[in-house]
Amino acid sequence: MRPVTEDEIRASFINCSKGEARRLNLPRGLADLPWDDLDFLGWRDQGAPDRGYLVAERPDGLVGITLRAPTGVRRSLLRSSLCSICVTSHAGSGVSLLTARRAGVAGREGNTVGAYICADLACSLYVRGKKRSALAERVSESLTVDEQIARTLVNLDAFLEQILRSTQPA
Repeated sequence: MRPVTEDEIRASFINCSKGEARRLNLPRGLADLPWDDLDFLGWRDQGAPDRGYLVAERPDGLVGITLRAPTGVRRSLLRSSLCSICVTSHAGSGVSLLTARRAGVAGREGNTVGAYICADLACSLYVRGKKRSALAERVSESLTVDEQIARTLVNLDAFLEQILRSTQPA
């Protein structure tokens, strides 16, 4: 991903008001992020642990979404969960159901889309082996890292498409 500015990030959000986008907390150290290793920018809000944000490059420009995580959910450390975006296995609360309001009228009517995603939104780093799950090892795959990155982008794009759809599928 190319480095993006604070203004670009705030202007990219499609499922919140402009006022909400202006008030959201950006990740610390934005300029120091490992941009070459990121397929998308994802972060959790330090001031509101149930909130997360994701900004991705798409052919028509940057798309940002606000995400919500359930509060008070405890997960067993004996069970692992799989991220639906990067296919990384995590034990405990390493994967969370993150929901996003749909864009447009559907979102204003309360329609949401959810996916089980790495709770820290660091999918790009897990795929590249730059970050490891504390309690679970990444599953060994026959796909190359480049193929895993491509799969991550396809999965992310499918999630974003669901959010961008203004009506429920027939």
